[in-house]
Formats: sequence, C-alpha cells, structure tokens
Amino acid sequence: MKYKGFIGKVEYDESGKVFHGEVLGVADTITFQGQSVKELEKAFKDSVDDYLEFCKQEGLEPQKSVSGETRLRMGEERHIKVALISEQEGKSMNEWLIEAIDQKIKQNAG
Repeated sequence: MKYKGFIGKVEYDESGKVFHGEVLGVADTITFQGQSVKELEKAFKDSVDDYLEFCKQEGLEPQKSVSGETRLRMGEERHIKVALISEQEGKSMNEWLIEAIDQKIKQNAG
C-alpha cells in the first residue's frame, strides 16, 4: 500500500479475520488494521495523516518510507569494481547500479 510517500506492509490474521498493517521505513511505530480492504485502506491513510499531524504539532520533520534515494555501503573493493565496470560500459556508477537492481527485480518478479 502506498500513500503520501509512505509504504504499508499488510498481513492477514486468519484466526481474527482481520488485516494488520505497519508503515515501513519509519522509526516511529505506525500501525493500522481493518476487517475489509476498504477499512484497511482508510485506516492506513488515517494513520499516516495522524502521524503527519503529530509531526506538525510537535515541530518534527516526518520520516517517509521512501524518498528515491538511499545510502549504500558496499565496501572499498566492491566500490572499485563497480567504478571500473561502469566506466568501461560508459555509464555512471548510479546508472550501472540502477540497471543491476532492475535486473534483480525482474528476476524476482516472475
């Protein structure tokens, strides 16, 4: 689930016949639940909106699940290899890494 830059992970509790969700990538715990998809979607959006309102009232910068940027620690040896290979292919390291990630995503998607 996605809403305002936040991603929610959902699990189904068969015994309780209820969906439980949690917002990913945020230090604070943001949870939501519902017995139907409609309830779950509303609860997710309400939880995100409540979190944003809380941050506003407290003067805090809200964390978002994803921003499109990430910091990657790959070790010096791997970094050198990526730099050399990407240069040989005429690409920036960023372009090369994105292509490698996209290939892995395609492998796991199907």
